[in-house]
Amino acid sequence: MAITTDGPRADAPLRRIRELPGPRGLPLLGNALQIERERLHQQVEQWAREYGEVYRFRIASREFVVISNPGTVASVLRDRPDGFQRGAKLNAAARSLGFNGLFTVNGDEWRRHRPMVLRGLDPAHIKAFHPTLVKVTQRFERRWRQAADAGSAIDLQADLMRYTVDVTAGLAFGTDINTVESDEEVIQQHLDKLLPALAKRVLSPLPRWLTRRDPAVVAGLAAVHEAVNGFIAAARQRLADEPELREHPRNLIEAMVAERDRPGSDLTDEDVSGNMLTMLLAGEDTTANTLAWMIWLLHRHPAAAQRAAEEVRGVLGTEAHPTHEQLSQLDFVEACAHETMRLKPVAPLLIQEAVRDTVVDGVAVPAGTPVMCLMRPGAVNAAHFDDPQAFRPERWLAGDGPGRAAGSAKRVAMPFGAGPRTCPGRYLALSEMKMVAAMLLRSFDIADVSSDGGGDDVQERLAFTMSPVGLKLRVRHRA
Repeated sequence: MAITTDGPRADAPLRRIRELPGPRGLPLLGNALQIERERLHQQVEQWAREYGEVYRFRIASREFVVISNPGTVASVLRDRPDGFQRGAKLNAAARSLGFNGLFTVNGDEWRRHRPMVLRGLDPAHIKAFHPTLVKVTQRFERRWRQAADAGSAIDLQADLMRYTVDVTAGLAFGTDINTVESDEEVIQQHLDKLLPALAKRVLSPLPRWLTRRDPAVVAGLAAVHEAVNGFIAAARQRLADEPELREHPRNLIEAMVAERDRPGSDLTDEDVSGNMLTMLLAGEDTTANTLAWMIWLLHRHPAAAQRAAEEVRGVLGTEAHPTHEQLSQLDFVEACAHETMRLKPVAPLLIQEAVRDTVVDGVAVPAGTPVMCLMRPGAVNAAHFDDPQAFRPERWLAGDGPGRAAGSAKRVAMPFGAGPRTCPGRYLALSEMKMVAAMLLRSFDIADVSSDGGGDDVQERLAFTMSPVGLKLRVRHRA
């Protein structure tokens, strides 16, 4: 595998944004009419193929600089939070929906939130949480066994989102909400409405006061806020009943509530609520979509699925589900996850805003300019990966295992971002992916994975994260 991350020449003549190539647009609207919001990532990737690794386009008055060279993307992501930050429009949209947590805040606010969120998601907490992860996985297996018994199709993403919501609520809130075993209205159904609403507000060419309020979004937001406020009240009661938890909190919500209630604290109730909502949204959508893509790819590549199943059975032996230590031994399963994230990144584009006047890829970028980082083009480029469009998990297994050997490949693919704002939930996400894959491959055969429209291909849809459309899974009990 050939890996290179070199960016453009540092001595190239400085260019201005207006000198960049890009698609022609209309007066006032720019390129807004050329973009379908749910296919934005595919449109900007197509323009990158036409106009190169750095180009420009415009939505109304917002002019974007778009970059796709992995070295340039990495340099922008690492220059956070001082050189680049989340865009002002994203920050305002998140605040309007009530989930202004670590993902969207900037500057000192981000520095204040980050240590607590990182402590709640560090490897030690993930290890301590493992028994609960096993319990949720056991419930999930029972749900899929019922589907196998009935011969019924599983709505893959909806089921996976139930799983990831239960895991996130257990880890971050210390609460067993058990959506996996509920067929009534569940919190996940409300969460599903919020990320598309956020994407719509961020990418709309219209000012917020001209956009129509969606009653379903309003109702979903109210329901989720009510649930989160209940989690916060329960945490505050636990802290009152067990005062020692203020110094030694067991989860993220206890740590944040304890800090919020400390005299002189800079945290507010909105900070706590915003981070809890962010955890639910980020923990649900990204991991569930990656798992859905991974299961679809394994179905399309039976040799890889067979190798992964043999690894699971060999590592687990008589165990029904992996121990925390066994998870780290599932090298090929983890390689399947990395290969899935390379081909089907759930965050195919990241928009960063320049904090100060700077230079990106030889282009003078004034403060306030949005820079759109395309995450997939470099990862499917033959300059960086042999046979780049093929699903070949073994490419991640050179040396001593995927976590160590694929460092140069990860500098190109960057599934969890780069720099100080690297995704804090990466340890949890990989643990969930390997747990679900191990459960599926040990207990079932994948009979079929197909989309609502039929055929071999599956439509990609962008709603802040990128998901497959309408995947249905059928499983059989493994003999």
